[in-house]
Amino acid sequence: MVTGAADDDPSGIATYSVAGAQLGTALLWTSLLTWPLMAAVQSMCARIGMVTGRGLASTFHTKFPRPVLAVVAGALFLANTINIGADLAGMADAMELLTRINSHYWVVAFAAFITWATIRLRYIVLANVLKWLALFLFAYVVTAFYLHPDWSTVLHDTAIPAVPHSGAAWATLVAILGTTISPYLFFWQASQEVE
Repeated sequence: MVTGAADDDPSGIATYSVAGAQLGTALLWTSLLTWPLMAAVQSMCARIGMVTGRGLASTFHTKFPRPVLAVVAGALFLANTINIGADLAGMADAMELLTRINSHYWVVAFAAFITWATIRLRYIVLANVLKWLALFLFAYVVTAFYLHPDWSTVLHDTAIPAVPHSGAAWATLVAILGTTISPYLFFWQASQEVE
């Protein structure tokens, strides 16, 4: 549950928030596109993990030459590093909005605290804290009802795709696809099946 909830990372939340703030409900239809894609890819990765008893990197190692594995591992490392940077920036920007303290300080503070907690806290303590923090995801549901949206517009924009008409809207669409179907999820899903 904790790792699954972690997919709702700060960079994803920031992406969806910006999409909603800029375009309203116009891109809600992307959920109907991304959910099946994400489910299909994660299902394939899970099956690879179940059948081989290995994670994706280990499976790649047995099936592909080292240069291919090096490129895949390098790309994953780069994507994860960018994702972690975006997560830290998202948390820091949120704290800057709340405290008016420059987000650069918050990036350092969050990075130091997370590093300390990962190294110094026992796994069970950290897992329990993260489990309780996952409950904050219900804020999405509460917010949806608190804002009193026009539900007919919500249903329309969810069911009927609207082609973006500006470069910013296309960039937001690409950002939604990129943050929803992240490479680390593929590796995580296969590893979960092995565990």
